[in-house]
Amino acid sequence: MSDTFQSFSDIIKNKKTVKAPAYPWQDLALRVIKELSIPDFKRSAVFKVCKEKSGMQIETALNDTKELCRDGAKWKYFFKIIDGPEKTENK
Repeated sequence: MSDTFQSFSDIIKNKKTVKAPAYPWQDLALRVIKELSIPDFKRSAVFKVCKEKSGMQIETALNDTKELCRDGAKWKYFFKIIDGPEKTENK
């Protein structure tokens, strides 16, 4: 057998599986972490706010952060926005 072909057991052994997020808020949290370069020590806080707040609030805070924070730690600005008073819409 040539070196270019691997045995089936080698393929199975080296296979990496990536689990999909169980809930939509987890996927949103992963997106926030990636887009704002959240440091490791703050990642659990991102998951917490994504679980507790609505997706719309998280999206708004993410977009505001990307738009308004030009330099510095964007993640700090994100948490400042998300912890601020909630905006209410007039119906």
